[in-house]
Amino acid sequence: MKMMHLSDLHFGRQLHGYDISDLQQDVIEQFVNIIEEEKPDVVLISGDIYDKTIPSAQAMTLLDDMLVRLEGTPVLIIAGNHDSAERLKFGQSFLQKHNIHISVMPPQSEEERLKKVVLEDEYGKVNFYLMPFIKPGMVRHFMPEEAAEGEEKIIEKFLEKENIDESERNVILSHQFYINCGKNPECSDSEKHRISVGTSDSVEISVIGKFDYAALGHIHKAQSIGDERFRYCGTPLKYSVSESKNEKSVTIVTLGEKSSKPDIKTVPLYSKRNVAAFKGTFDEIKNCATEENKDDYVSITLTDEVVPDDVKQKLGAYFNNILEVNIDNVLTRNILSEDIGDFKELTPFEAFQKFFENRTGNAMNEEEIQLIKEIIDEI
Repeated sequence: MKMMHLSDLHFGRQLHGYDISDLQQDVIEQFVNIIEEEKPDVVLISGDIYDKTIPSAQAMTLLDDMLVRLEGTPVLIIAGNHDSAERLKFGQSFLQKHNIHISVMPPQSEEERLKKVVLEDEYGKVNFYLMPFIKPGMVRHFMPEEAAEGEEKIIEKFLEKENIDESERNVILSHQFYINCGKNPECSDSEKHRISVGTSDSVEISVIGKFDYAALGHIHKAQSIGDERFRYCGTPLKYSVSESKNEKSVTIVTLGEKSSKPDIKTVPLYSKRNVAAFKGTFDEIKNCATEENKDDYVSITLTDEVVPDDVKQKLGAYFNNILEVNIDNVLTRNILSEDIGDFKELTPFEAFQKFFENRTGNAMNEEEIQLIKEIIDEI
């Protein structure tokens, strides 16, 4: 059974305000080309199809186009934490007739079970269990004890109810934050602020240890966790500066007979506009500009002690898509190294006053004091 594993498409995503829908359309073209080349038996999409719970018309058009282009290959989809169950499940009965199976909510009663899709190959059945993103609030009304303990206990209970036949090949699609013996997967900076070891939303990978392959979503960097058969395929595009060094790909998995190791390979994905980060003086940065990277999305960190006026506008002569310009010099390092405890009890005016003095080296005059007070009052 050959499977094409995708996740975290984030249709509708913007990159620091830039519209990247054309890059997402290009990715769909690459998906189609890979399917023609690899001829998978099924496509697995493990959540975060949309970037927002209320997707734009453009985002919905991208999904519609992708599903039309994938016609002829069974597609299994689960909802991620960015998806709206109501919007993602629209038309699911019709889609199922076209071999597109969608699961958007975990079971909502004691009797209900995970959505299960069974496919067959020369070695027999492969059972696919679709487990969409789970939060305790979704199941508290009938699983209060498990909900109080967190996602791991909820998933344990769901899988216990499934009574999975381990003599057959079993695959799970899941969109959770899995850890291995307390160790986090590698995350981008944009993900680190909302995850930590030992929190109730983390799930030990051993909970799904009986599966022959776990098609995971949620983490943006492609990687296996605990065992190569438990895999995050990552995003198809770089969706933050912290992903600038990540290589994006599609994961192709082939399951042979039961108890054999899955064959896993990655097929690279490409973008006509890369995401890159540069650090150096103004002159060093401008010398990095080439015909090949002038349209890339770039994050720039300047190390000049004296930063040129209108620096972003001047850098715009060399790079067309500047995401941000940061300053890293003696002044900014001194500000950042101060004890932030001094700021905890300051009023907004006092905090700005201290910032002004640090930034300019001077105290505010009466006119400036009056102006900032008026601004604070208005806010």
